[in-house]
Amino acid sequence: MTTTTQPDVDIELALELYRRMKLIRRFEDTIQSLFQKGEVHGTTHLYSGQEAVAVGIASVLGEHDRVAGTYRGHGHALALGVDPQALLDEMLGRASGVCGGRSGSMNVIDLEHRLIGCFGIIGGSIAAATGAALTLKRQGNGGVAVAFFGDGTTNHGYFHECLNFAQVLNLPVLYVCENNLYGEFTPWEDVTAGQIIERPRTLQIRSEQVDGNDVWAVREAAAAAVERARAGDGPSFIEALTYRYVGHSRSDPGAYRKPGELEEWKQRDPLLKGRAALKERFGAADKAADEIDAGVETQITELIEKGLAAPYPQPGPAREFKE
Repeated sequence: MTTTTQPDVDIELALELYRRMKLIRRFEDTIQSLFQKGEVHGTTHLYSGQEAVAVGIASVLGEHDRVAGTYRGHGHALALGVDPQALLDEMLGRASGVCGGRSGSMNVIDLEHRLIGCFGIIGGSIAAATGAALTLKRQGNGGVAVAFFGDGTTNHGYFHECLNFAQVLNLPVLYVCENNLYGEFTPWEDVTAGQIIERPRTLQIRSEQVDGNDVWAVREAAAAAVERARAGDGPSFIEALTYRYVGHSRSDPGAYRKPGELEEWKQRDPLLKGRAALKERFGAADKAADEIDAGVETQITELIEKGLAAPYPQPGPAREFKE
């Protein structure tokens, strides 16, 4: 077998990216199960099916970069390296959670891992990342801000105002549209005029549409965009075409899906693509992926046991966050 790799990628990194995608998938399965048992309160928005986007983007980021996620932010957090135990504990409302058990599912912050917030407000991530990019430019440390958001966000005022602002001021920011085909329960094309990818192009922002289920395609596009931002060449835009395997939130059975659509997208599962890439690009045997899968299963079991045993927070101020 002829093995080809991207110049800056070795087998260890390839295996780690697959592991992170697998961890996100099983973490979200766990959140769903715990929610149905009454252990996770409030609402939940799962990232299942979109793992390659967050993992591919996060794989090219550095210590000075900042990321703003969405209410579907568990995947963004785990891709950045947020402690899975602290994140699960947060979902369970425990004092050992990454935000002291007070953020709920949609509003996680972990500045240590460059996550400036996950936002329940549609477009909130775009505004936060644009503001962070303004600060990073003034600091001059080469940092880049990243905003994750869904296809429905492109019809909101935040989107148009912030992209215009970023282009005018030449800010180091990467806008990542995770187009999973639906804005809540509505097909994106039913409420969106034209093509999403053309909107940033009218502002002369460098834009690319990629297969959001291929972690390597996402990584390649992100690497180029981040490199341009670090060089002072301003904002970029990536539209990652992907699909969520679950409903919009806890109360959505997904009955609006087109017949056969879910099954078709599952044939292009990011984990299946990731496994194939390990063999085809890096010459890794199936055993390597199997060992990762087994390790993640063991990890998830331990996370659940520790999380359910963790104490709830006491009344009083939440923990202080420090940069």
